[in-house]
Amino acid sequence: MSQPTPIHQSPINQSPDQPILLFDGVCNLCNASVQWMLQHDRKGQFRFAALQSELGQQILLRHGLASEHFDTVVLAVGERIYLRSDAPLEIVRRIGGFWRLLYFFKIVPRPLRDIVYNFVARNRYRWFGRREECMLPRPEWKERFLL
Repeated sequence: MSQPTPIHQSPINQSPDQPILLFDGVCNLCNASVQWMLQHDRKGQFRFAALQSELGQQILLRHGLASEHFDTVVLAVGERIYLRSDAPLEIVRRIGGFWRLLYFFKIVPRPLRDIVYNFVARNRYRWFGRREECMLPRPEWKERFLL
């Protein structure tokens, strides 16, 4: 059995605990969420890759996740993976400030949170549309995107 290809490192020096958000690159809601994160992540701690990218596919396969169906964002932090409603909650916790208050929703049992998350995920293209291609980041954010 062959070894998986090592994960691509960004041009900046990336630590193994640096959060990488994998998002559906053609989903308008997902792209808007990434734009929101870029504006609110004052520490610049998050890196981004499309689920459809080579890196996204490698991370999905490494963690035994489906690599054809993009029905959840994936937040990878070292060897830990956050899916569905856990991902946005972990994101607001790490962004901090006022947004950290939203982490309060962690007390809601995951199955209930995931019902809402899955409903939005199933309808995101219908409600928000989709692109033909993955978005290109603004020049000032380009270094935060991994290929």
